Amino acid sequence: MKAVIQRVSSASVTVDGNIVGSCNEGYMILFGAAEGDTLEDIEILAKKTVNLRVFCDENDKMNRSILDINGEALVISQFTLCADVKKGNRPSFINAMQPDLASQYYDIFCEKLKELGVKRVEKGIFGADMKVSLVNDGPVTILFDTEIWRRHGN
Repeated sequence: MKAVIQRVSSASVTVDGNIVGSCNEGYMILFGAAEGDTLEDIEILAKKTVNLRVFCDENDKMNRSILDINGEALVISQFTLCADVKKGNRPSFINAMQPDLASQYYDIFCEKLKELGVKRVEKGIFGADMKVSLVNDGPVTILFDTEIWRRHGN
């Protein structure tokens, strides 16, 4: 399971010209589920996400989490994070989780963020052609891959 986490001052997602999700200060998260990912991966990813300390404290050090700042999140489903680009120039998406299960995992991940204390979690529309706008604050962008924690412990 992969996530690209961007610290934002604001973000929004539009489908067919209508804003369907947005957030203020917090994270814009691209979420991708791959074949073999489990509910445990969601648990690990959600805990790592809410505890990630990339917001500045009073000394201008990245020492606060999204929970510490009472931040918000916009989560976008992104199967292309699971692209295999080992061969040729055209990515293969064979490693991406099947859409029915991936959609469930996406919803569960968003709910888990709420359970862990993120005050507002908004989403795009799974499988839709989405237009995402954001103001990346910093810029700060972190890549999470649960395979790392599976192999080495979390």
